[in-house]
Amino acid sequence: MEQLTFFSYPSCTSCRKTKKWLKANHVSFDERHLFRETPTEAELKRILELTTEGLDEVSATRSEAYKSLHVNIDEMMLSDVIQLLTNEPKLLRRPILIDGKKLVIGHNEDALRNLVSQRLGLKMSM
Repeated sequence: MEQLTFFSYPSCTSCRKTKKWLKANHVSFDERHLFRETPTEAELKRILELTTEGLDEVSATRSEAYKSLHVNIDEMMLSDVIQLLTNEPKLLRRPILIDGKKLVIGHNEDALRNLVSQRLGLKMSM
């Protein structure tokens, strides 16, 4: 079982709530500062592979960084999008949790419970 990687940003409310939830549920994770330890190209490819909605799921469309783009990322080649996200991690929604097989974007306690219970092979109490 791969380590759970938690990409976060300290001033992000959703990140703080998710971290608190993980700690309260005794979930071990490797925390990485999203802007200082940006996901690698391989990690971004895996994140996109695990999405159900593709770029819409991981893009921070309400962010100033996204609004200031003068390109339509939906029309870009995948390699160009990955390069853009690597260079501009502010374009990513936060937090991002990935264990190699499962992905959770944003603070979603049901998805967190599901992720953790599958990792542990048991059901967590609600």
